[in-house]
Formats: sequence, structure tokens, C-alpha cells
Amino acid sequence: MPSPAADLHTPHNPDASILHAVGEHTPLLQVDRVGLQYRSATAVVQATHDVSFDVYPADRFVLLGPSGCGKSSLLKAVAGFLKPAAGEIRLDGAAIHQPGPDRIVVFQEFDQLPPWKTVKQNVMFPLLASRTLGKREAAERALHYLDKVGLGKFANAYPHTLSGGMKARVAIARALAMQPKILLMDEPFAALDALTRRKMQEELLILWEEVRFTLLFVTHSIEEALVVGNRILLLSPHPGRVRAEINSHQYDLQSLGGVGFQETARRIHRLLFNEGQEEPAQVNFKDVRFSY
Repeated sequence: MPSPAADLHTPHNPDASILHAVGEHTPLLQVDRVGLQYRSATAVVQATHDVSFDVYPADRFVLLGPSGCGKSSLLKAVAGFLKPAAGEIRLDGAAIHQPGPDRIVVFQEFDQLPPWKTVKQNVMFPLLASRTLGKREAAERALHYLDKVGLGKFANAYPHTLSGGMKARVAIARALAMQPKILLMDEPFAALDALTRRKMQEELLILWEEVRFTLLFVTHSIEEALVVGNRILLLSPHPGRVRAEINSHQYDLQSLGGVGFQETARRIHRLLFNEGQEEPAQVNFKDVRFSY
């Protein structure tokens, strides 16, 4: 009989259940032993150390960890805004050296919408600025994605007339209209009230079911990670190191409050803050992969 250690996998060798759930065997995004640093006038701050993970097409991959663990820094590095001090990040096999339209970021702050442009003009703007489409085609695509996020009737409204949740939908529509290879979301719902946040999580999952985009999502909420993600990478407190990876495709908003959901949330909390020490009986080794 094989020992429990035989069921543990490293982040670069996802188990078959994850691969079959996604339906792809070739990673779209590869983060390979990445270390990120910030330099100040007096010191070099190590944000992450030796972080590796793969994201597959149609994944909803979540980076989860406490404040200061480097999860937003990793997302910025994937976007091309931050150069790794060590390691490499590849998209479709090509190393990332700078920002590009194949990676679109949705940030937490929704004042990124120019207030002098209508909702439709905001969604059209990156399509025109990048010369991806002409004006007519950009307008058609903008309306298409505004319809998908339920804002077709607000195409001619201005951002100051919208609620926080509606601004979030505009930001998502604008990102998806570019049809990026991967959508990057940095705590996009953190500024919203609890009810609106729950609604946006639900709408994001509905939109994913329809479009099947690839998502890299940053959060410090365990519950949000379980709801939004099908795979979750746990990062240790500063500097961020890979603590474990969780297969979470079985959970959704209807799972909240359920025994299994709550047990998994508690298990993640222990992995994040107690150096991954758990009683073996509580671990399903098919769903958890540790990093050493």
C-alpha cells in the first residue's frame, strides 16, 4: 500500500482530477519559481520567494493569502507591470516582459472609468486605443458585452450615475470585450458592500459559465476564494511562498453554510496560519497539494 506521501503533488504536476475538470492538459500560464522584490531607498523587500503554479484554459485560479503575502504583486507581474527578480512567467509558452492586450486587469478601484465617457465609450476605449477594432466594430462588441453583464440599457449613462456594483460590471465588460487570453482581477469586489459583493460573485460565475474565460483572481477572503475559484493557491505570510494548492471546483454560492464548505474553510485557515500542520485524518489528499 502506498504511503500518504504518494498522494502529494507539486504545483507543477496537477493531478488528473483537476486536468479533466478543466479539459486541457497544456498550461496557458506558467509561473516558474518566481521571486519578486521591491527596492526602497534603504532596503530590498522580498515580496515573494520561489513561487510556481500553472493556470489552464478556462481555469478560475485564485491567489489567496494574508495582506503582504505578494498575491497582488504576482498578478502585476503576470500583467507585465512588475519584472521578476528571479524565475520566469510564460503565457502560451512565451516569456512575459511587458504589458499586453492578451492580459487585462480589473482593479479594486472603479474610479478607473473616465467620468467624461459614457458606459459604452468606456468599454470601447481600449478596443480603439489598442487599434484592435474600428469604431463601428468596437461599438458592436461593447454593446454585446454590456448585454452580457446586464447593462445594455445603461450604455449611454455616465459613471457617476452608476452604483458600485454597476461600475464593477462595466469594468468586467470592458475587460472581456478585449477578449484577452487571461482576465486578471485584483480583489475586484472588496470595495463593495456585502450584499452587492455576493451578487457580483454570482454574476461572475454565471458569466464564466457562458464565456468560459480564463481567470486569475486575487483575494484575502477564504469564502470568496472557495466560491469563485476551481483551484486555489495558498500563499504564506510575507514573504509569500506557496503553502499548498486546493481543488475547490465542488463549491459555489449555494455551498455557503454547508458542513463541507465550512470544514474546508477552516482547513485553509490552518494551512495559511499554522504552517500547514493539520491532523492527517482531516486531509483529503486528492484535493490538497502541499509545497515544500
